Amino acid sequence: MYKIEKKGFGYKITFNGFIRTEEMQQWVEESKRTLSTNKGSFGVLVDMRELKPLSPEAQDAMIVGQQAYKKAGMDKSAVILASTILTNQFKRLAQESGIYKWERYIDASKFANYEKIAENWITKGIDPDL
Repeated sequence: MYKIEKKGFGYKITFNGFIRTEEMQQWVEESKRTLSTNKGSFGVLVDMRELKPLSPEAQDAMIVGQQAYKKAGMDKSAVILASTILTNQFKRLAQESGIYKWERYIDASKFANYEKIAENWITKGIDPDL
């Protein structure tokens, strides 16, 4: 399951459970429709705490979606995760899609205020890695 929400800083995307390739492709298409009306730069907060690892085909669709957000004006993104396997998978995908240097990864198991840390990166440029 996925959900896209408009926020003051841009968009919040939530992914949960097992996402098949078809559903990931639906997310890409819905994202493109949503982004088609966007004006200017924005941030993206992605909550993947409950997402299961993606199949290779779903990963390919994710890369297309990441590139669509970057092309539409995304200047920063923060990804909230709770799994080392998923963190490693998404770091690799971000490198492949070309968004890695604008993206930060926040381990929800280490920080109770993970969403605030994510928003501070997106809105204030406070790097959670420092």
